[in-house]
Amino acid sequence: MATLHFTPSPCFTLNPKQPHTIQLPSPFQLSFRPARHRTRRQSNVVRSYKVVVEHEGKSTELEVEPDETILEKALESGLSAPHDCKLGVCMTCPAKLLAGEVDQSEGMLSDDVVERGYTLLCVSYPKSDCHIRTIPEEELLSLQLATAND
Repeated sequence: MATLHFTPSPCFTLNPKQPHTIQLPSPFQLSFRPARHRTRRQSNVVRSYKVVVEHEGKSTELEVEPDETILEKALESGLSAPHDCKLGVCMTCPAKLLAGEVDQSEGMLSDDVVERGYTLLCVSYPKSDCHIRTIPEEELLSLQLATAND
């Protein structure tokens, strides 16, 4: 077990009532708990998600971190997924979300198209385990244009 030594300083004070708490000028407060007090829930803070990508008739299972796009991981694993700008603008990497949830807030798809389960792989960050099927660019483009005319 590691021991922390503090030299008294005017920028913080130790709270004698709570021995593992340092009082900092408001609104900051840090709490230190010994490892034996950690709960199981706290140990699962960051995890990767299982993403199944159907592309060209084959299913590939990927482990995707929450801070990486599905396209990044697909390309890294050797999948030849179509892509171009990687900015969520060109619509070259369209897919249909069959199950799960992604964050694609950086993309340029209309809300109607997103609500129908369409996504762009280059701006899709998994928020759960997912099942995705790549689709032809024309399918998404026609939907996006149709909603733009409404």
